[in-house]
Amino acid sequence: MKKLPLILLMLSSMTLVACSGDKINAHSEKTAYRSVKMIKNHLHEEMRVEYEMSFWMIRDEKKDNAEFLAAVDGKKADEIIAMGKEIYTQRKAAGVAEYQQYKTWEEMMAKYDRDRISQGKPKTDIKEKISDPKSGNRDVVYSM
Repeated sequence: MKKLPLILLMLSSMTLVACSGDKINAHSEKTAYRSVKMIKNHLHEEMRVEYEMSFWMIRDEKKDNAEFLAAVDGKKADEIIAMGKEIYTQRKAAGVAEYQQYKTWEEMMAKYDRDRISQGKPKTDIKEKISDPKSGNRDVVYSM
């Protein structure tokens, strides 16, 4: 009998966490950004860039805070991505130069994904050639 209240408390807290964890809480701008970050960290690697880019496309599209918060409040990751794809389609059809270089949404996401991966590489992995013959050998070897 003493365990029943403890079990009920655990079940109710797990239910609250499960219900609120996959949707954006956009009651304020701060909570929206916090929710997006939390959701992004729980997504599969291949969906993270797509989700993040979609969110920021929506933010760019809806300049008014109240309109933006209303648009993203209660949305799941797949709904945010769908909204991002819709904005991409509209902007591509409108002739926005930034989007004309990509044939499809997937091609654009693949490019941003490659860019994100290359940002995380250490400097030693990036090989830059010095084109100036007067500069000599500027390689620095650190022995540790």
